[in-house]
Amino acid sequence: MDDQSLLRYSRHLLLNEFGIEAQQRLAQSSALVIGAGGLGSAALMYLASAGVSRVTVADGDQVDLTNLQRQIIHRESSVGVNKALSAAKTLSAINSTIEICAVEHRLEGSVLHQQVAAADVVLDCSDNFRTRHAINRACVQFGKPLVSGAGIRFDGQLTSFDFRRSDTPCYHCLFPDDPEAEEERCAVMGVFAPVVGIIGAMQAAEAIRLLTEVGQPLTGRLLMLDARNMSWQSVKFRRDDQCAICSNRETESFKELEYASN
Repeated sequence: MDDQSLLRYSRHLLLNEFGIEAQQRLAQSSALVIGAGGLGSAALMYLASAGVSRVTVADGDQVDLTNLQRQIIHRESSVGVNKALSAAKTLSAINSTIEICAVEHRLEGSVLHQQVAAADVVLDCSDNFRTRHAINRACVQFGKPLVSGAGIRFDGQLTSFDFRRSDTPCYHCLFPDDPEAEEERCAVMGVFAPVVGIIGAMQAAEAIRLLTEVGQPLTGRLLMLDARNMSWQSVKFRRDDQCAICSNRETESFKELEYASN
């Protein structure tokens, strides 16, 4: 780390649990953030300001005036602009020393797989179950840690799945894929603006902790926020042995972990 980096990240370096080693890990890491809306806004800005070396943001939507109530990464001048491009512009102004890649379309199929395979951690900041389950399948396949957040009305949820471990549950274990499930969207249900900011910031915190191995990740725990009275609940959950997505997974990264532990 050069003198400018030591100064920029000095408040991290002062933390006994963090220090130079953890900061250097961030400087060698990449994060994929899928969705540059309310959740993605806060998550992206904290990942960039914390010094994650390469941040990729993917979103196929354009900024709308109604987004500005909660999607704080965008500006009035960005209305009509692709969200990934708008977000990248803000991130460049926050930290010009990192690499920022904007993907101007919805990630799916082989493109989703390529982006997940290239990342060290994936943050699901999307707003629909179809995308969430596709991201989960890709992360399971490539053994990538996944941080999942959600926010609607006054309610928020946060958890993570560390697929570098062979015993971690997946998103499908927690929320089985149901084609008949009704989507709850901000456009219809509304959302209390700070909720997505709180959850998005916590997604960034979780991703940074996974990248640096600082503290204990949320794997196997679901945090739920009720912003009406600002109360939190924590629910434990386990891997479903019959899960159609993760029950039979076996990747090289898992084999290496098992070998190293023997």
